[in-house]
Amino acid sequence: MPVRIIVDSSSCLPLPVAEELDITVVNLHVMNDGEDRSTSGLSSLELAASYARQLERGGDDGVLALHISKELSSTWSSAVTAAAVFDDGLVRVVDTCSLGMAVGAAAMAAARMAKDGASLQDCYDIAVDTLKRSETWIYLHRIDEIRKSGRISTATAVVSTALATRPIMRFNGGRMELAAKTRTQSKAFAKLVELAQIRAEGQPVFIAIGQNEAREAAKQLGDLLEKSLPEGSSFMLVDIDPTLAVHSGPGAVSVSAVFANETPELSTGKPGTK
Repeated sequence: MPVRIIVDSSSCLPLPVAEELDITVVNLHVMNDGEDRSTSGLSSLELAASYARQLERGGDDGVLALHISKELSSTWSSAVTAAAVFDDGLVRVVDTCSLGMAVGAAAMAAARMAKDGASLQDCYDIAVDTLKRSETWIYLHRIDEIRKSGRISTATAVVSTALATRPIMRFNGGRMELAAKTRTQSKAFAKLVELAQIRAEGQPVFIAIGQNEAREAAKQLGDLLEKSLPEGSSFMLVDIDPTLAVHSGPGAVSVSAVFANETPELSTGKPGTK
């Protein structure tokens, strides 16, 4: 049996893609307290149970687990604890330093290799390589939710509110940092296209555009990126997972990109591929 691939729901993998590639998705937790919502990571017991089920399916070939950045959730440390339950390194946990479809893309690449009979080490290596070639930006239509979560600095929040700016954030080393400040959505999208073009360096790109209550805006950004990025690039529109939407707020649009993608391991073969 092939190596089994597990992600948590913060990877934003669409269900049809997860099913096609036989990737197991474990849901993170959203907790409602009246009008307030919060999120919670997965426990080591939950993850150990998930890993055990997949080992039962895959046998000695092992499990590769990819989870949200350890800087953003307790899930990674729980995963390391859970993996230690199993002997002989049968469960490998990737330190992704990322979230969203950057993690999803790494899982897709590993799953395609697993289907071809690759070893656990080979699947781990392609996942790590994909993550190294990834960037994730997120356009925040408003900053109320992310300010409450503490995932941006007080100074950034105050300046953005005072100047009525709509920031573009970038994930770097597992943490969120300010990449650009814009006044309008159209200027933000133009900046995202510019950032992707510069980073692509004329090479094909895999792009996943995430949205939270902003489907039309996400489609608009997708059209701009498709017109601007090199031939051979591929595109996917996904929903931002509810656990991420709690912190990004309505109207948020993310861009997760894998650069220098000269191999077909991320192509879905579905409409929308350029």
